[in-house]
Amino acid sequence: MTHKAGFVSIIGYPNVGKSTLMNALVGERLSIITPKAQTTRHRIMGLFSGDDFQIVYSDTPGVIKPHYKLHQAMMSAVYASIDDADVILLLTEPGNDFQQEDIVQKLRNSAVPVIVVINKIDLGSMSILETEVEKWKHNLEKAIILPVSALYKTNLDQVLKAIIHYLPESPAFYPKDVLTDRSQRFFVSEIIRGKILLNFSQEIPYSTEVAVESFIEEPAITHIAATIYVARETQKGIILGHQGKAIKKLGSDARKEIEAFLDKHIFLDLHVKVAKDWREDELALKRFGYSVDSSSYN
Repeated sequence: MTHKAGFVSIIGYPNVGKSTLMNALVGERLSIITPKAQTTRHRIMGLFSGDDFQIVYSDTPGVIKPHYKLHQAMMSAVYASIDDADVILLLTEPGNDFQQEDIVQKLRNSAVPVIVVINKIDLGSMSILETEVEKWKHNLEKAIILPVSALYKTNLDQVLKAIIHYLPESPAFYPKDVLTDRSQRFFVSEIIRGKILLNFSQEIPYSTEVAVESFIEEPAITHIAATIYVARETQKGIILGHQGKAIKKLGSDARKEIEAFLDKHIFLDLHVKVAKDWREDELALKRFGYSVDSSSYN
């Protein structure tokens, strides 16, 4: 039996549903989903294996114009995923004017197959969808164009069929029971960061980073200590809240989801520290697991 395997990169603007799409394609919640933009900061791989194929998906940060070194690191992950891909899913939605011409041009010039996935078809009219399809037929003449609803899993079988068609012949890269290349610590930090996105507004969620400091498993309970880093002293006070009420709610919300994710009882200890202007600090970014390569987007 011929076996296929390859790397599939999911790219697009923030809030078009990249994380929802990958989670639906993999069948597990690997990327955090919130209504806010720039939810995904790291490149997260999710694996989906069949009897004769293996797909290694990359959920990448949303395509943005960099304003901080953090954004540069996020865009480096996007460009690296394009360079590594065997198949590229360019995710958009009806009415979304994808203007990142350097990425579109890169896809035009690439020999890598491109599948334009038009998401959220459940929200738009048929005329808007038809306009979107025609636009992408013009922009990327060789691409396959597939309208879907990642939320309701509409037409995802067609996306899977197209991906498998394009996969190169190859043995599997990972054991079939592996779902991701990321550790439990990483997903715990992402769950906490996801709750920060939901519990706080304005600049606060985008000025925070989460690091899991310890992860001690015992028979009855797992003890997890995590630090929430903020860019300024005033933000620390907001995260803590009056008499510690804000961080207590945050910890309670995060603990429930972490317990569901790990399927075990946990004790979660949260602390807040100031890492002054960490989004512009290359050493801090490296410590948080980012890699800045300015040559990728210059």
